[in-house]
Amino acid sequence: MKIIKVVGARPNFPKMAPLIEEAKKHPLVESLLVHTGQHYDEAMSQSFFDDFRLPKPDIHLGVGSDTHAVQTANVMIAFEKICLEHRPDLVIVVGDVNSTVACALVAAKMQIKVAHVEAGLRSYDRTMPEEINRLITDQLSDYLFTHSMEANDNLRREGLDANKIHFVGNIMIDTLLKHLATARQSNILQRLQLEEKKFSLLTLHRPSNVDNLDALRGILLAVRDLAERIKIVFPMHPRTSQKIDKFGLGDFIKHRNIVNTEPLGYFEFLCLMANAKLVLTDSGGIQEETTILGIPCLTLRNNTERPITVEMGTNQVIGNQPEKIIQSANQIFDLSKYEPKRPALWDGRTAERIYKILLKK
Repeated sequence: MKIIKVVGARPNFPKMAPLIEEAKKHPLVESLLVHTGQHYDEAMSQSFFDDFRLPKPDIHLGVGSDTHAVQTANVMIAFEKICLEHRPDLVIVVGDVNSTVACALVAAKMQIKVAHVEAGLRSYDRTMPEEINRLITDQLSDYLFTHSMEANDNLRREGLDANKIHFVGNIMIDTLLKHLATARQSNILQRLQLEEKKFSLLTLHRPSNVDNLDALRGILLAVRDLAERIKIVFPMHPRTSQKIDKFGLGDFIKHRNIVNTEPLGYFEFLCLMANAKLVLTDSGGIQEETTILGIPCLTLRNNTERPITVEMGTNQVIGNQPEKIIQSANQIFDLSKYEPKRPALWDGRTAERIYKILLKK
C-alpha cells in the first residue's frame, strides 16, 4: 500500500507523528511525507519536526502564506503533480487546515482514496474557515476516523455512509501520552521562574479574538486583572504579536506577573500546560490536551467543535467578554481540586487502530 501523508501547519505535526511511527511496523506500507509549507514560520514548524523526531519530508511544496483561496489553490496545483508522479493508493490528511481540504479535493478528483483523521468535528460556526474545511473534507473522504461518538453522530446526521465511519480515539493523545514524561523533565519552569500550580497559561490566535481591536483589548484587560492574583504565561503566536503591535496594545501585557515569551516547542509547552493552575485558550487541540491532563481550561470562544471536553468536566466555553473571563477564572482559582474523566479510547493507541482498519480494508 502506497500512502501519502500530508502535513501543512503546526497543528498537523502532533497528529501525524503517531501515524508515521506506526507505519514503520508494517513492511507492506510504503509512505511518503508531503509538507505543503502552509505554515511559513520556519522556527515554529522546524521545532515540531525536531521534537517528534519526524523524518525530513520527502516532498516540500513551499506554498507559504496568502489568502485562503490562493493558498488552497496553490496547494492543489502542487499536490496534483505529486499524485500524478507517485500514484498513491491512499492520501491521509489530518485536522482542518487549508492543506487538509486542498489535498483531499485533489485526491478525490483523481479517484485516490482519502482518509481523514479527526473527522466529524463540528463547531456549527461557518464564520470559522476550519469549519468549512472540515465539512468538505469529510464529504470527500473514504475513511472517516473519529475521536468521539459525538463526531460519529455528526457525520451520520450529514448523511455519510456509516461504513466509512470508524471511531478510533484521539490521535493527539497518542502523542501527548508518549511524550509526557519527557516533557515533565523540561527546565521551562525554572527558566521562567515559575512554581507548579502557581501560574496560568494563555494562548490566543483565532481571528475572532486577535483581528478585532475591541475583542483583543477586552481579553488583555481581563488578563491584566487576573495577573494581580496569579502569574500569566503568554507564549505569543506571531499573528497575535503582530496584531498587538498594530493596535498599540503593547502596554496591556507589560505587567510584573505577565510573562511574555516567543512561541514554544511542544515539550516546553506541554510541561507548562501540565503544571498550570488554569489554561485560557482559543485553541481546539489544547482543549483536548487539558482534558487528559486534568487541567481546568477556559475556552475563549462562543462555541467548540470538541464538546466532549466540556462533558468531561475540565473545559468551559465562555466567550471573550472580559467580565466573564475574570469571573470564571476566579471561580477556578477558588476550587481545591478538579476530578476529570477520560473520554473513551483516548488511550494512546489510536494510530494502531487506524492502521488495523486500513490494512484490513
